[in-house]
Amino acid sequence: MDLSIVIVNYNTKKLTIDCIQSVLKSNVSFQYEIFVVDNASSDGSVVQIQNLFPQVHMISNKENVGFSKANNQAIRECNGRYVLLLNSDTIVNENTLDKIICFMDRETNIGAVGCEVNLADGTLDRACHRGFPTPEASFYYIMGLAQKYPTSPKYNSYHKSYLNMKEIHDIDCLVGAFMLVRREVIEQVGLLDEEFFMYGEDIDWCYRIKEAGWRIVYNPTVSITHYKGASSRKKPFKIVYEFHRAMYVFHKKHFAKKYNFFVNSIVYTGITIKLTLATISNLLKRVH
Repeated sequence: MDLSIVIVNYNTKKLTIDCIQSVLKSNVSFQYEIFVVDNASSDGSVVQIQNLFPQVHMISNKENVGFSKANNQAIRECNGRYVLLLNSDTIVNENTLDKIICFMDRETNIGAVGCEVNLADGTLDRACHRGFPTPEASFYYIMGLAQKYPTSPKYNSYHKSYLNMKEIHDIDCLVGAFMLVRREVIEQVGLLDEEFFMYGEDIDWCYRIKEAGWRIVYNPTVSITHYKGASSRKKPFKIVYEFHRAMYVFHKKHFAKKYNFFVNSIVYTGITIKLTLATISNLLKRVH
């Protein structure tokens, strides 16, 4: 088996069906398998997906175990030389899979690769092209210096958009919406860290992959469409909380030991303030 595609579904039946159909319509010259892990959806996803796509391997959970754990369940069972994490709210272009596999077969020192991820309005999903969220990078980003000096490697290290976005190049972080990882890499660095419930696991994985000496590459010669946040601006508190908790977990795991007490205190305080403001903003959106 060349490629194992892993899709996590949670009450996104139509999006997941559209995603699977886009994969099946792809022009591929290799063997692949599709795993769908359902996190206790209540919209009839499991039955309908199984009826429409009997070839899909379905893992049906009794509770929502989170994005990391759900992906890991499939990774343990799949057989591909490569594993592709693919969000349920994405559409794969017809040549993307074939080109990305051929690329990885040629470039054997690359551990993981991502592609150009476009939002529904045609703009780039900037999460697909990231630097590691160091305290410095995060500070410059929050203070607006990254936007003010977009061509500066120092001030714009959060999204690294000073690099040529139309050329293949090394990058720090990919996004879990489309992330192709070599099987050998997974065996070396381990699975996704299940401490991350639904955010940050992709950045953590990339960090560990680079620490192990593998390259992480952004390949914009292929692309997908990501219907990110298409459903609503109003996010449940669980999503807002997990997003900010992931920041804390990642910093504590990888950066806390590299910085002094003062810097770490500022980071943790900043995350708490940001969570508070995001919660208030979300509540106001619900009222209106």
